[in-house]
Amino acid sequence: MAIYKVTVATGDMVEAGTNNSISITLVGSYGESRQTTVSFLFLPGKERSLSVHCGKDLGPIVLIRLHKWRLFLEDAWFCKDVRVTAPNGTLYRFPCYQWLEGVTTVEVREGSGKKLVDDKLQILKEHRHRELAARQEAYRWKNFAQGWPRCLNVDSIFELDSNIQFSRVRANNFTGFLIFQGASHFLSGFLLRRTSWSSLDEMRTIFSRTQGRDIGGCHVCCPLPFP
Repeated sequence: MAIYKVTVATGDMVEAGTNNSISITLVGSYGESRQTTVSFLFLPGKERSLSVHCGKDLGPIVLIRLHKWRLFLEDAWFCKDVRVTAPNGTLYRFPCYQWLEGVTTVEVREGSGKKLVDDKLQILKEHRHRELAARQEAYRWKNFAQGWPRCLNVDSIFELDSNIQFSRVRANNFTGFLIFQGASHFLSGFLLRRTSWSSLDEMRTIFSRTQGRDIGGCHVCCPLPFP
């Protein structure tokens, strides 16, 4: 009997938790475990621990499968990461950082970086192929207009998977930044200005205050490329 210690972490953002059933399957080089229920309740920013009992040693754990089952109402869940400790004490980390919606199964590879040539196991090669196909389906491009850069082939952002959409946290940060910048420009006299600029130095005085700020992971630069 081989016993694996598993810790499942939920993201700390609003509504990251779920009341749906979550179970896990460990996949190793020598075989895989049975599907084991983790919990029916996950709270934002919290962790759940469990033991997975296997009839034999699974070898190095190469990926995990997270299974989400809807009980009564759909309740999306944001998985931060999963940590698996093997019977010999080896710790395997599986960074997830994505939403699971509906009845679904998500496969997550072990966190160490690997190239295509490093995938010796057939199950890893198949996983990489499925992941590539899923990304090609999600990121389909179209021409918005002649001469314009291509854009995603969707009519609305709500057609996109939740993991592709711009997050509410970043949206709130960006909105707050716009309000702050609007107030700054109002106080500096930029928004109510009725006359032309007198010099480039005068323009630099206004826009240098916004140049080089970072907001929500995006770099917001001055709209005019002054040297």
